[in-house]
Amino acid sequence: MSEQTSSTIAIEASADVVMNEIADLESYPDWTGSVRAVEVLERGADGRPAKATFVLDAGVVKDTYTLAYTWNGNTSVSWTLVEAQMLTAMDGSYQLTSAADGATDVEYVLTLDLKMPMIGLLRRKAEKVVTDTALKELKRRVEGE
Repeated sequence: MSEQTSSTIAIEASADVVMNEIADLESYPDWTGSVRAVEVLERGADGRPAKATFVLDAGVVKDTYTLAYTWNGNTSVSWTLVEAQMLTAMDGSYQLTSAADGATDVEYVLTLDLKMPMIGLLRRKAEKVVTDTALKELKRRVEGE
């Protein structure tokens, strides 16, 4: 398994608001640069997605993959890769921590691996770009910028 990459950002909203946006997988194509389509295949007892299929177009990497989700209220969510064409790992999590000023610190941890060979340094750089971009897009979406 690859090493994990993580990034953190502060979002000016409550953890409830941030997690509700994260849980709205079907809206990802509206505000992310690389997710073209999402289909929720299963939902948990809480109504949140338990399994979903994504169509990704991130330039060099194009794939259709399915993730399984585990939700922990409005404090964290983790996912693991179920199946994919090019990816061999896409396991990650969002951890939300409420700040004293009403904002929420969001940490995104990701392990990404592809079937094609990639030097570890390049893979970690790609993971860092993915995590940083995802957090910036989430911040823009939640804060309405």
